[in-house]
Amino acid sequence: MDSVEKGAATSVSNPRGRPSRGRPPKLQRNSRGGQGRGVEKPPHLAALILARGGSKGIPLKNIKHLAGVPLIGWVLRAALDSGVFQSVWVSTDHDEIENVAKQFGAQVHRRSSETSKDSSTSLDAIIEFLSYHNEVDIVGNIQATSPCLHPSDLQKVAEMIREEGYDSVFSVVRRHQFRWSEIQKGVREVTEPLNLNPAKRPRRQDWDGELYENGSFYFAKRHLIEMGYLQGGKMAYYEMRAEHSVDIDVDIDWPIAEQRVLRYGYFGKEKLKEIKLMVCNIDGCLTNGHIYVSGDQKEIISYDIKDAIGISLLKKSGIEVRLISERACSKQTLSSLKLDCKMEVNVPDKLAVVDEWRKEMGLCWNEVAYLGNEVSDEECLKKVGLSGVPADACSTAQKAVGYICKSNGGRGALREFAEHIFLLMEKVINSCQK
Repeated sequence: MDSVEKGAATSVSNPRGRPSRGRPPKLQRNSRGGQGRGVEKPPHLAALILARGGSKGIPLKNIKHLAGVPLIGWVLRAALDSGVFQSVWVSTDHDEIENVAKQFGAQVHRRSSETSKDSSTSLDAIIEFLSYHNEVDIVGNIQATSPCLHPSDLQKVAEMIREEGYDSVFSVVRRHQFRWSEIQKGVREVTEPLNLNPAKRPRRQDWDGELYENGSFYFAKRHLIEMGYLQGGKMAYYEMRAEHSVDIDVDIDWPIAEQRVLRYGYFGKEKLKEIKLMVCNIDGCLTNGHIYVSGDQKEIISYDIKDAIGISLLKKSGIEVRLISERACSKQTLSSLKLDCKMEVNVPDKLAVVDEWRKEMGLCWNEVAYLGNEVSDEECLKKVGLSGVPADACSTAQKAVGYICKSNGGRGALREFAEHIFLLMEKVINSCQK
């Protein structure tokens, strides 16, 4: 996570990444005059996610997959779906991060080498960004490492800035932790309690706890940033729910964050529904895409037993599993796999077939899951309620999907996607019980 400290940029780069020498361009406030009508425009609120490529703790952690989604994708989804930002930006110095940001619909500002150092602060990068964007009045600096952020949090903070007149708002979380003074090694002193009376230790329910910055976001008006501050002026905190307060700095945080985001993360505007039908592309998903031909010209394919178990588990949970292929696969060969699934092969229009299956079962699209890997799967992946691709799927399919497996096609991807479905269905059931 970029450090939040007071600082100043000493050199900047233009949006194309070419460094300019000397002092940064002068920061100017944007005119708010209505075009000949005297109508004041609302202040321009820009979301800015800082994501340099040189993370030391976890290399390229900003785009490492967390629960099947690039880490930065979780906060970009929340920012874009909140509807409160006039623009959503990612400031980066890395091509791969730029590509992922654009896939999620963000604009990209290319950071200079001066603001991409280990010693660079968040403020350095924000000042550089503002020097090229005079239209921006308020910056919502959102940390890429906070995957449980929800649009509702951002909507409430935007209201605090725009309607209640705060100059800066930052996120906090409430903790119930007793603090003690630190004793330096070799010093013969005794520790002292800092926020409790040991003789009257309160029960958790009798103590309100304390507020700590959790680093999820820092909103500040332009004039404050120009003075070198992210917090100041008429200042307020925004308290986030503890289960939404997740930060990732080291590898050990990753599995914990993955479980947390699956349970408490934001998965998009469409409400999750219980999956009733799962459709899987045969070549490259159920199989690894390799085809072997015997001496008597018979087609031979292979699949992973883990994926067969995944199909069995889905069916036992009441989810219909069907197979599809645009290729004229041998149905005799597929039947020999004994998966007991309805299948359609030699399909020129997969979306039409899946739509027919959906209507036949009386389902809405949100009750359908689809595992695909090719360009021909793109429309299905975009249409269904839950979509996934193997790790080695083509880039077109990966851009259209909600979950990217860690496993390759024919090597456990179907089983992994099944497990993902079960986790999300547990989330649906829990939400219905509340």
